[in-house]
Amino acid sequence: MRVRSRILGTGHHVPERVVTNKGLEALMDTTDEWIRQRTGIEERRWIDGECGASDLAKPACEAALQMAGLAVSDIDAIIFAALSPDYNFPGSGCLMTWLLDIPGIPALDIRNQCSGFISGYPGHRRWRRRRC
Repeated sequence: MRVRSRILGTGHHVPERVVTNKGLEALMDTTDEWIRQRTGIEERRWIDGECGASDLAKPACEAALQMAGLAVSDIDAIIFAALSPDYNFPGSGCLMTWLLDIPGIPALDIRNQCSGFISGYPGHRRWRRRRC
């Protein structure tokens, strides 16, 4: 039996509060130009209060389900890639099962920082093993 997977929908969510480089100029000894030259960053999003990665992921997941024309009950497993999980243990994938009210399904956390989305996508080419 071949197991196949594909991406049917995507979603994203960012916190509402925007912090610009100009705003940082008022708080610290830096300039917008200095930050842009070294990082390319123009603005970032700031989380106020008690908000974790799973709280941000829930609306993104709901948007992806809507795009795919699926319901939460259609989810078979959760693969959660995050640099900053809610807690070290349990993983944010487990928290998503609670937030989406789908207990009992498998949940896997991938903590590969920015490359987590590549590692988490089951359709990627298999890694070739290098022999020394």
